[in-house]
Amino acid sequence: MSRLAKRPITIPAKTDITVGGGLITVKGPKGTLSKPLNRLVSIEVGAEGVQVSPKSDSLEARATLGTYASHVRNMIEGVNKGFAKKLLVEGVGYKWEVKGKDLNLALGFSHPVKVAIPEGLTVTVEKGALNIVGFDKELVGQFAANVRALKKPEPYKGKGIRYEGEVIRRKQGKKAA
Repeated sequence: MSRLAKRPITIPAKTDITVGGGLITVKGPKGTLSKPLNRLVSIEVGAEGVQVSPKSDSLEARATLGTYASHVRNMIEGVNKGFAKKLLVEGVGYKWEVKGKDLNLALGFSHPVKVAIPEGLTVTVEKGALNIVGFDKELVGQFAANVRALKKPEPYKGKGIRYEGEVIRRKQGKKAA
């Protein structure tokens, strides 16, 4: 059983959590997030915080317990602080720009690549860096992964899209005899 799920999750000020109708809903200053409840986990909102507990003692219920405690913790943090990811582009002629609700990328293909920005995310461009900000951790991470997958960094010159702080293992190229 998860040690972190045994302790109640504290609820910050200006945050409202409701459980009902098969959903857990968290409202905060930045927005509202909802997630369907799992049949193996019960969630109670009390005076000391949110308590996540398993409904049975099965292996699957104990495994799901820690996952759901993390989901609730991420929802609370998201509606209060928000989440951000930063992507970097490296390569000659590689660039990106935001036009309305679309992200336009020039990645060395014969055509420009357009990616629709999901509702709830704020995407800004600064000199070779792309900042993705939102209050849903899963949405921010998935959009960043989708953009990175368009042109993964290659190991010889390091050209492509990578996360800030990501280390690319470089390979040695051909040697002259």
